[in-house]
Amino acid sequence: MIVCFGSINLDLIFPLPALPQRGQTVLGRAMRVEPGGKGANQAVAAARDGARVLFAGAVGSDAFADQAVATLRAAGVELSRVVYADTSTGCAAICVDEAGHNQIAVASGANLLARADQVEDALLGPGTTLLVQAETDLEETAILIRRARAAGARVVLNLAPASPMAQDALRDVDVLVLNEDEGGWLGTDLRTGRNAASLHAALGVSVIVTMGERGLEAATPDGLIRLEAHKVAVVDTTAAGDCFTGVLAAGLDRGLPMAKALRRANIAAALCCSRKGSQGSLPTALQTDAAAGT
Repeated sequence: MIVCFGSINLDLIFPLPALPQRGQTVLGRAMRVEPGGKGANQAVAAARDGARVLFAGAVGSDAFADQAVATLRAAGVELSRVVYADTSTGCAAICVDEAGHNQIAVASGANLLARADQVEDALLGPGTTLLVQAETDLEETAILIRRARAAGARVVLNLAPASPMAQDALRDVDVLVLNEDEGGWLGTDLRTGRNAASLHAALGVSVIVTMGERGLEAATPDGLIRLEAHKVAVVDTTAAGDCFTGVLAAGLDRGLPMAKALRRANIAAALCCSRKGSQGSLPTALQTDAAAGT
């Protein structure tokens, strides 16, 4: 089972002819509203890939709350550890240009009130994969990582957005997923290189650095893995990293070797880039199987 502790947002998506520059207003034709948030996106991606997923997080007491969890519920994610707090639901404003590039601003809202004790110890045994990100309170996330490590769970951390987490918690994860910018930030913070091999040497955990159209590199105890990007016509990259991480966690949780889990996640993320939206762009297991030729 995957236990995902993370953020839940409602995404306001603005397709634009070009991304705004400083002080600039760019007019678009329409706006879309979709559930989002890195935690929720990754949970939906994992569930659509066939994993059993329980989600722990927080939404507000406003009109956005039910809409923000709608896709989680539809994907079959267990929501009994989601709390409704007396504040606003997390919200993201996402601008997407015609090449699929984006700019994102996030108001965290209730996400900052998610607490590690929403996940009881009984959920964190050797049969569990804990999936966490950096859009909730980092101290709470670190507490949960330490508890999961002590209980024997597998821990997958997507340190996104790049944020200062306690180094002992970083060393307690099994798999650390970063994009190039996040890898560069962490390498500077640790005073090491920014590539997967350097970060693996510094932390002693498996490190995966995704590189967009140039694929990915992974440094694991069993050696280095490099994969080219699965080729698609890119429409929108908004949820690609979350799709990758969620499908990777799902593969590892059901026992796939790292190399096979990476290949599957790489294909799923590419499919995500070929569609518009946040959670609406996340592929099902059958769609990923078809793209993989299995």
